[in-house]
Amino acid sequence: MHDLGYFRAHLEEAAERLAARGFELEVEKFRELDARRRAAITEAEQLRARKNAESAEIGKLRKQGADTSERQQAVREIAERIVALEQQAQQLDEEFRQNLAGIPNLPHASAPSGLSEEDNVEVRRWGEPRRMGFPPKAHWALGPELGILDLERAAKVTGARFAVYWNAGAKLERALINFMLDLHTREHGYTEVLPPFMTNSASLYGTGQLPKFAQDLFKLEGHDFWLAPTAEVPVTNLFRDETLEAERLPIKLCAYTPCFRSEAGSYGRDVRGIIRQHQFQKVELVKFTRPEQSYEELESLTADAEDILRRLGLPYRTVALCTGDLGFASAKSYDLEVWLPGLGEYKEISSCSNFEAFQARRAGIRMRTGPGKSEFVHTLNGSGLAVGRTWVGIVENYQQADGSVVIPEALRAYLNAERITAEGGWR
Repeated sequence: MHDLGYFRAHLEEAAERLAARGFELEVEKFRELDARRRAAITEAEQLRARKNAESAEIGKLRKQGADTSERQQAVREIAERIVALEQQAQQLDEEFRQNLAGIPNLPHASAPSGLSEEDNVEVRRWGEPRRMGFPPKAHWALGPELGILDLERAAKVTGARFAVYWNAGAKLERALINFMLDLHTREHGYTEVLPPFMTNSASLYGTGQLPKFAQDLFKLEGHDFWLAPTAEVPVTNLFRDETLEAERLPIKLCAYTPCFRSEAGSYGRDVRGIIRQHQFQKVELVKFTRPEQSYEELESLTADAEDILRRLGLPYRTVALCTGDLGFASAKSYDLEVWLPGLGEYKEISSCSNFEAFQARRAGIRMRTGPGKSEFVHTLNGSGLAVGRTWVGIVENYQQADGSVVIPEALRAYLNAERITAEGGWR
């Protein structure tokens, strides 16, 4: 959510900044709403002054014994008009706010300019794609051959875009979750939390998924419960409508959750394998920071997510998203993209974002800055990492000519094995 006062005072500037991300602000609509509101407030103030003056005059006349009944009735009518004007101003304020709810965040000045992912800027790259000496297989071929990935039975049980992991495949998924949580809590300073996997509408509004992106979500019929699309939603809303002590910040939380998305509008994109699923697992990083620290914390959060890829030995690149490719609530974002030899391209595995006060304003998350004083915190989050895509990265990057998969050294203690072979699958 945007600051109402800022938008009223800087409509043209806001429109220009939003245009950089391909969003056209209806300036005249907001200007007309504001003009009506100002007119109502001005008339109410004028009538209030008139009422006060008339009331004073009535008091004098009554002391003189004059009949003031008509003038008193006129004052009552003025008072009723003032109440109606104040209600009108409040209604116009609410209409203004409702319109603001559908407007994306303003991009930060450091976000690269551009209108699509083609304009994103590569910031750095780590690791070299391995020269395999044989044609690498995509995970949707290699996984079933090893008996560790089963898409056909998942489709029978549920439908398309779901997966069943067998034996070593399931253990690899679980190992990745534990490895990520252990690293973030033991070395990166995050506190682990296990939130509910369902959220209410207020939580989804707080982080910006509602009302704009309802079609991307799964809702439980007959309840105000939605399946969480990402742990960002329940974890950020843990502090909804709370005022935090400034000295506690930054607060750094990490959480494992399954994530559920309808993937509306993504038909034809990444339909093979498990790149784009209706259900997938993630370890999410969430921060609550002071405004002046948030961009330093964004760099730190991104580095924490990158550390997972480095320790797993997976080549990746870090990309700064251009203004036109930013998510709805984000002011600045980095995408981490892992190299997948079976696909022959880099694929997003994490998005790390600073939302500034956009989410905090919607969710009512403040920090106390002094006696009786507070301001909105800045919120950040990033995948640390998307577990399924990390699973794909390992299977494709560590595949061998004999069809087996070498387990990265960082995971061997979790799996108590060094290699995945067909014997570790389902037959």
